[in-house]
Amino acid sequence: MFGVTWTGNVASATIVYAAARRYGRTFLVGPLGRRLVPPVVLAHIAAAYERHGGWGIFVSRLLPVWRAVVPPFAGVAGVGAARALVPVALASGLWYGAITYVVATLGSNLDVVLAALQHVNRILGVLALVTLLGVAWYVARRLKLGKGATR
Repeated sequence: MFGVTWTGNVASATIVYAAARRYGRTFLVGPLGRRLVPPVVLAHIAAAYERHGGWGIFVSRLLPVWRAVVPPFAGVAGVGAARALVPVALASGLWYGAITYVVATLGSNLDVVLAALQHVNRILGVLALVTLLGVAWYVARRLKLGKGATR
């Protein structure tokens, strides 16, 4: 499962990188591109790739929100294929390896996981009840204070 997921992810990242490297600059200099990514932002991204290199790409590829934008912006910034795609592949391997490990571990210990979730659900239920009672008390108190102020 890991191999299929990792291979597909690296292949799609490579295609996006290549398309961005080939067509990205041309698109971003046009009117729509300038609105989406102003030249100042693009220069900042290129400088960040230059300053942090492969480590920046590797770490950014591990961050859930930034994972998707690393390959296209590396392509647009003109980062070389090896310098961009090796860290992308390594970070994706770590990311999907960790997910595969966690899922396999949780799946093989399903009884323990379900028991832990049942315990957590009880605690969350008690916290929700306490919160609800606190809000009800606060609202009731505010209503009483409001009536007393109008008399």
